Amino acid sequence: MSARLIDGKAIAADIRADLREQVQRLPVQPGLATVLVGTRPDSVTYVNMKHRACAEVGVRSVRVELPESVSEAELVGRVRELNTDPQVHGILVQLPLPPHIDEERVLAQVSLEKDVDGFHPVNIGRLAMKNRDPLFVPCTPLGCIELLRHSGTAIAGRQAVVLGRSNIVGLPVALLLLRENATVTVCHSRTRDIAAVVRQADILVAAIGKPEYVQADWLRPGVTVIDVGINQKPDASSARGYRLVGDVDFDACRRVAGQITPVPGGTGPMTIAMLLRNTVRAAQRQVQNG
Repeated sequence: MSARLIDGKAIAADIRADLREQVQRLPVQPGLATVLVGTRPDSVTYVNMKHRACAEVGVRSVRVELPESVSEAELVGRVRELNTDPQVHGILVQLPLPPHIDEERVLAQVSLEKDVDGFHPVNIGRLAMKNRDPLFVPCTPLGCIELLRHSGTAIAGRQAVVLGRSNIVGLPVALLLLRENATVTVCHSRTRDIAAVVRQADILVAAIGKPEYVQADWLRPGVTVIDVGINQKPDASSARGYRLVGDVDFDACRRVAGQITPVPGGTGPMTIAMLLRNTVRAAQRQVQNG
């Protein structure tokens, strides 16, 4: 048995094509502003990918690049300027921020109507409550749900296990799975016998940040695996000296799982697709509200 691959690249490409058509029908051009502090190579790469994706679907992109030494007050001021710019419909503050800056304070400054990353406290609070709808949902968790939907995986009534409880992925994806009527277990560093808990899963979302952590004998045969991890593993045969792997031992686990996302090419493309979708929806909301 070999698991069917859930091709995030292909699914994201279809979503971008649909968004391109939506953008062409809008009377305004959606605008996304990215705020990058410092020159972390991974953050720079992610921001560049987002701007390329904007160009592909017709979204106007604005770069705000600040030195790592920027003060919290100055950063907050730049975010507030973007809040008042009518041509900017979405604002993304690239994380992580330097240690001297309070991430929560900065994220709270982003206008609720422009919080296309979905991290504003009000949006997260609404996500956590029954019968409340956030304006925007965090992009990677939303991408995970879209991958499940496009793969035909039933969610309601199923046992879902989430490995990791970060604010960026683990907790919001658990809340989304609850909204889809799954029964959800969240595992973390204090969970006893994680392997036994994972074996109960019909759906596994791995977002724990440990390379190839999940082993094949942890899986229930036929489980759907969404691997959010992206880790560097030394590889002398690669020109870069490493290769990218997920939080799941892919080669072994694909022989047990029913469906599985590859790394790379799974959740990564979906994260950017969901960011673009949120930005387009922000522009549509502005048009509707006049």
